[in-house]
Amino acid sequence: MSISFEIEATNGAARLGRLTTPHGVVETPVFMPVGTLASVKAVSQDILEELDVQVILGNTYHLYLRPGVEQVRQLGGLHRFMSWPGAILTDSGGFQVFSLVDLRKVTDDGVVFRSHLDGSEHFLSPEKSIEIQQALGSDIAMVLDECIEYPADHARAVGALKRTTEWARRCRDYAAAHADASTTPEQSLFAIVQGGTHADLRRESARQLVDLDFPGYAVGGLAVGEPHELSCEMAVAAAELLPKDRPRYVMGVGLPEQLANFVGCGIEILTNYLSIEHDCGRLVYAA
Repeated sequence: MSISFEIEATNGAARLGRLTTPHGVVETPVFMPVGTLASVKAVSQDILEELDVQVILGNTYHLYLRPGVEQVRQLGGLHRFMSWPGAILTDSGGFQVFSLVDLRKVTDDGVVFRSHLDGSEHFLSPEKSIEIQQALGSDIAMVLDECIEYPADHARAVGALKRTTEWARRCRDYAAAHADASTTPEQSLFAIVQGGTHADLRRESARQLVDLDFPGYAVGGLAVGEPHELSCEMAVAAAELLPKDRPRYVMGVGLPEQLANFVGCGIEILTNYLSIEHDCGRLVYAA
């Protein structure tokens, strides 16, 4: 693995740990500021460094559309492009495509979508998502998954779960086959647990993805309209079946005051696309 994760202490399901990446150590639990377009909005880099931010999120969908993957690659990858020395995790673009409900079509092959910038048509497959993330050179890349709406019935969630597992397999295989050609060959790939708000499907998704053996796992498809308590229930259902020695990331969850609840669910890495972006840095661990 190109990352390593060590648990230093526990308190119930909550874990205090150290995630070692090619660009430094991330002390967990950690809140990861969102730098969607290679910049954290309204927060200068000197403030991020003053706050001891250790990892930032970049986004495949937005960087692909603007400024473009080749431009970032030619400038040495995302770390050099944004002059960030710490760790970077890139989102696969799945959530952004999900939000383009009137501009996209999902099939087993991938997603056809229209740019929110100019209406141009694009195709994002699992392989294309990894190709982009390898060019960006992030430390951690995310598989392409199918994020679904809330509420979604059991049958709808089953379909998305099956597609997410198959896309995870395709992402894994493509990443392994093309690692040597990427900007960051040591990039690690995290899978994403789906299943809507159905606990049995969350557990089944976790089981299927664990069988594929990823360096880390995320819980996706939350904070899309469901009550916070239900979000936590789904996080617990997934986390209980994820490997104890791998980092866990809950994607795009709710308000800043709710983040500690997810740490109590056994999650290490948290981010919030709608949060106040200066509320970042390591979360306080309650021993």
